[in-house]
Amino acid sequence: MPITRTITLEKKKRGRKAKAAAPVLFKRKPNPKGKTLVVVESPAKAKTIERILGPDYKVMASKGHLRDLPQKTLGVDIENGFKPEYVDSAERESIIKDLQKEANRSKTVLLATDPDREGEAISWHLSKLLDVNPEDHVRIAFHEITPPAIKEAIKHPGPIDMNRVDAQQARRVLDRLVGYKLSPWLWKLIYRGLSAGRVQSVATRLICEREEEIRAFKPEEYWTVEGLYKKADSESFKAKLVQIDGKEASIRSKEEADAAVADMEGKEAEVLSVTRSRKQRKAKPPYTTSTMQQDAVNRLNFNSRKTMMLAQNLYEGIEIPGHGHVGLITYMRTDSTRISDEMIAQVRPYIETVYGEEYLPPKPNVFAKSKKAQDAHEAIRPTSLEFPPDALTSVLSRDQLRLYTLIWNRFIASQMAPQIQMTITALLGSGRCTLRASGSHVLFNGFTIMQPAKEKKGDGEENASLPPLKKGEKVTHVKTEAEQHFTTPPPRYTEASLIKTMEEKGIGRPSTYAPILDTIQKRKYVVKEGKQFVPTEIGFKVTNLLKKYFEGIINVDFTANLENWLDKIADGHATYKKVMT
Repeated sequence: MPITRTITLEKKKRGRKAKAAAPVLFKRKPNPKGKTLVVVESPAKAKTIERILGPDYKVMASKGHLRDLPQKTLGVDIENGFKPEYVDSAERESIIKDLQKEANRSKTVLLATDPDREGEAISWHLSKLLDVNPEDHVRIAFHEITPPAIKEAIKHPGPIDMNRVDAQQARRVLDRLVGYKLSPWLWKLIYRGLSAGRVQSVATRLICEREEEIRAFKPEEYWTVEGLYKKADSESFKAKLVQIDGKEASIRSKEEADAAVADMEGKEAEVLSVTRSRKQRKAKPPYTTSTMQQDAVNRLNFNSRKTMMLAQNLYEGIEIPGHGHVGLITYMRTDSTRISDEMIAQVRPYIETVYGEEYLPPKPNVFAKSKKAQDAHEAIRPTSLEFPPDALTSVLSRDQLRLYTLIWNRFIASQMAPQIQMTITALLGSGRCTLRASGSHVLFNGFTIMQPAKEKKGDGEENASLPPLKKGEKVTHVKTEAEQHFTTPPPRYTEASLIKTMEEKGIGRPSTYAPILDTIQKRKYVVKEGKQFVPTEIGFKVTNLLKKYFEGIINVDFTANLENWLDKIADGHATYKKVMT
């Protein structure tokens, strides 16, 4: 039965049930002699901002959402433009009352929730709870918790952006419609407690389909042949067989490999050509949420949830002796690689002073914007160059310091000169066989000065040095080895590779990657073996049922296209009602 029809029938079944009493609306009575109340989301952030703003301001925390759709009913009026029916959070009743009391003591209320769509929606809910007109200049936003950013934001309040609120509302309501109807359906077919979700089910589907590819994979045999050669008074070097009789060497059996080895065994090889080229390796852009999570998984062995928790700590602020509570990084939910002009003006002299002018490129490095990026915020970067990682060893926890160091190094490196390598490639001829030897050495390390030593070789390049070789000279054969290989199936997803795939396919947004991965593990749809995701029997069963009956909803294209529609709502190019319909 279509999802909208089942919802309509449910609404009719509810029929004439007595309506819940309408909540008593709070009517604010401003105090002209009071302070300005600023509402943020987190208590740690409140502490930092109150210190920055001084005695004329009172900063309090909402601790997230204070209103949401009801837990036990659908909470969406399908027949009247998909109107959400919000209720106050019972668990946070005391927070609501405290905020309302303070709103009555204050002359003005400013809403300073996070600078993303969810933060905009929280501000809108607060405007309802605190009797603040969302069209007045009541909303302030900042992307780093530093005195200049906070003081600048407080000077320029604006109205709540209802387009962004509607985009977040559309996401929330769609997730409710999908989850509220599909989850009970799964309870009947499999067992109670399962859940389906618009995005989590697609992530599970990706993992299941990759596992099916792996199970269906049939390995194919192939061989590689390498010769070891030596030039007088030089180190020996390896050369890989690349051609036989002028055609690509595609060796599929031991017999073919043995024949190639026999052709080369005991014969001198002639140097056919030597090519030298200088290569530049450019710095990568500073972190987005996705790339930070990927590197934290690969380099620090942090899962995405832990990474975001640590990043939140660094963003909200750490107590630093002599400086007070300091926000150390910019907002950690972003898909942008952009850096502000103010920070560019600070980092360039810093690089020149600390590392030398040869590490400073003639112009700031600018990185291409992804077509899918909203580009609402800057990249993730340090808020100040006053606090290098080694100055914070006594105030940050070990894991906070490791993540902060990763962010610091990536940002500084992003504005440095390229690494320059000299690459040498030699082609050798030995009878019917052509072999290739290559080597490279670094002429200038450039931005890789910021990388740990084990990473500086970079990008899988052959780094063995070659002896000086000239066209036409002969080199002595030392030995030849053939090695058997088998083609391998595509790898299982790790947190890093799944986040990368979700980003590439437009599934979810920076703020949703960690909760999605968390949910599919909690629901036992997938488990981790080492770092890899493996679907469970339940995961396969749920995915197959959803693919069979709800293919139109639980698929990559629908999910990605929906993100585009949410973007259009946020930009004012589509309406909530139209997209929902």
